[in-house]
Amino acid sequence: MNIENLMTSIAKSLANAEKNTKAIAPIRNELPEKHANVDTAYAIQQINTQQALAQGRRLVGRKIGLTSKVVQTQLGVDQPDFGMLFADMAYGDGEIIPLQRFIQAKVEAEIALVLQHDLSKAKHNYTDIISATAYALPAIEVVDSRIENWKISLLDTVADNASSAAFVLGSRPVKLQDIDLVNCQMRMTRHGEIVSQGQGKACLANPLNAAVWLADEMVRRGRPLLAGDIVLTGALGPMVVVQSGDEFKVEIDGFGAVTATFSE
Repeated sequence: MNIENLMTSIAKSLANAEKNTKAIAPIRNELPEKHANVDTAYAIQQINTQQALAQGRRLVGRKIGLTSKVVQTQLGVDQPDFGMLFADMAYGDGEIIPLQRFIQAKVEAEIALVLQHDLSKAKHNYTDIISATAYALPAIEVVDSRIENWKISLLDTVADNASSAAFVLGSRPVKLQDIDLVNCQMRMTRHGEIVSQGQGKACLANPLNAAVWLADEMVRRGRPLLAGDIVLTGALGPMVVVQSGDEFKVEIDGFGAVTATFSE
């Protein structure tokens, strides 16, 4: 099987795993050594992105993953990764999220940026991101690996849309000049008990670092960020496993709160 057909086959397996909520074995071992790289993994992700768009799904933004230096070390990488956010992945603050939609869901607390201008330069900086950002929101990302038991490498998670599954945005927009992106404290509770804590600088020392990386990477890969796009900048603390009936509340200093509620 040539590499194009192999990538298409892997992409279909991942799409079917998501559709049928049944995890598959890691895909990294299916790739021949000379093609076992991140570009091949993104090419597989792109196949499923194109398929989703052809089916009428609406692309509304990106998520950034691997923003923790600890996680990067674990996977042997030195940069984040990204995945696509579609409109049908979004849930409202406190809206019931059907747990049966996922295979092995976990949640992360994040800061979301909503853009008012395109980011199309070859190389971006803080001022580009700040000028392009309309407002920020607290967010909860639901991550879900289509790979059995979360036994993922970088290739597995990139091909699998960076393990993205759903997201919840808060409803009180704030301006960047009114918040401390670096030192803001985050607390995540489950039924009132703290289960994850962190702060803005847990995300590559500053969430803007993650946003700059993403803006450059998306231009390089031919799908730049556009006005209206949502950017989930990366986890501010440890991810937490979701169980039936869980309700998670995330509070971030200066941002207010956002809640993710899962069905029984």
